[in-house]
Amino acid sequence: MPKAFVVPRPGSGLTGQQVVEHVAARVAPYKKVRAVEFVDAVPKAASGKILRRELRARQAGTPAVPAPRQGE
Repeated sequence: MPKAFVVPRPGSGLTGQQVVEHVAARVAPYKKVRAVEFVDAVPKAASGKILRRELRARQAGTPAVPAPRQGE
C-alpha cells in the first residue's frame, strides 16, 4: 500500500486528505497514496539519499537495523 511520509512547513495547516487529493490528481490509480504520515524530518544518509529502510522500519514498528558496511 503506497504511503507518503510528509514533512510539512511550519504553519502550513496541511492535512492528510489534501496530500492524498494532490497526489491522486497527478498519478495513475494504482500509484495513489493510501496513507499519509507526517514526520519531523526524512532520514537521509550522508550522501543525501533517503533511508527507505528506516521509513519501512518505522511503518512496521520495529527499530531500523543498520546495513552492514563492506569489509566488515
